[in-house]
Amino acid sequence: MLDYQIYTLPNGIRVVHKQVLHTKIAHSGFVMDIGSRDELPHEQGLAHFWEHMAFKGTQKRKSFYILNRLEAVGGELNAYTTKEKICFYSSVLDKHFEKSFELLTDITFHSVFPEREIEKERGVILEEMSMYLDTPEEAIVDEFDAVVFDGHALGNNILGTKESVSGFQKQDFLNFIGRNLSTDALVFCSVSNLPFEKVVKLADKYLSDIPSIKKQRERVPFTGYLPKIVTLEKPISQAHCVIGCPAYPLSDDRRIPFFMLNNLLGGPGMNSRLNLAVREKHGLVYTIDSNYATYIDTGLLSIYFGTEKKQLKRTTALVLKELKKLREKPLGSLQLHTAKEQLMGQLAMAEESNMGLMMMLGKSILDQDRVESLNEIFDKIKSITASDLTDIANDVLREENLSILNYVPN
Repeated sequence: MLDYQIYTLPNGIRVVHKQVLHTKIAHSGFVMDIGSRDELPHEQGLAHFWEHMAFKGTQKRKSFYILNRLEAVGGELNAYTTKEKICFYSSVLDKHFEKSFELLTDITFHSVFPEREIEKERGVILEEMSMYLDTPEEAIVDEFDAVVFDGHALGNNILGTKESVSGFQKQDFLNFIGRNLSTDALVFCSVSNLPFEKVVKLADKYLSDIPSIKKQRERVPFTGYLPKIVTLEKPISQAHCVIGCPAYPLSDDRRIPFFMLNNLLGGPGMNSRLNLAVREKHGLVYTIDSNYATYIDTGLLSIYFGTEKKQLKRTTALVLKELKKLREKPLGSLQLHTAKEQLMGQLAMAEESNMGLMMMLGKSILDQDRVESLNEIFDKIKSITASDLTDIANDVLREENLSILNYVPN
């Protein structure tokens, strides 16, 4: 049973904590319900740029003192940006938890975006873009978003464009934060051996002075999907392909059955159907996997592989054949039992990562206002039937519903 505690400050900021007695490391962070989908058209890449700039100066610290404060005691300070979330987080020895809490609060709420640092970090992000474009297995997955979510903010690259990043100024950050930051849509989450009372005391100390900010922001839902097949020539030596389509949103009851179906199809196990059929049986790929991402109003299935250009058509046909099997041939009782056991084992192992658990706590509170325990999830998995999976496969994985993006060597 997932045992966590939650405290809400008068300004609306929620604090969620799980005490784990056997660890000496304290993982904590702020998770905000702000992401790249909240950018206006001219702001593409601004959320990610903010993530970088949070480390570049606050009202009382210059960049060096931010970067050195936790590193000097063996800790780590980091951040990430997704389509719907920004997170600033840290990991330190438990005795340095207060130092970590104070620093995370400082960079989250008191960044000043120095113009000189904006110019320097602009160059860093442009280099990050170049590095990413030189990695086709990563670039194609992001570009597939633009194929599926064409014309919608979910289709925009989190890094932005060279044109948009080249133009950002200090006021752009202030406008974006002012429009999106809401104290009831951010969570401080922590996993450590510290008692909840200690975390609450520090929350009152460092967060109670943050003014209450409540914004009524409406995210534009994604509609109007049209399947596409796109082939692009690139200066690469291998062909790359992504096949997929929209899927169920976070709130849909079919999310967990579809997650299990995706896991069976191309999850991390070496015994996934795609790995066995395409790599082990035919030796056509080094890597093939399937991913299911969920958002508040939609989801995305994406199957990725890289292969020789001359094998692209054959490999694609094998993938489509596996999808057809899921639509037409229900799992036998042993296959269904094995799929359930495998997924439950993987989820249990994932919860062993205290850092991952910390981030999951914050995201779950923001998205669902609660955290499902493993037992609750296991009960849902155990109740899945073979016909449930077949129905879902026929609903989502219809061949005419799929989009395909190919990168081929020129």
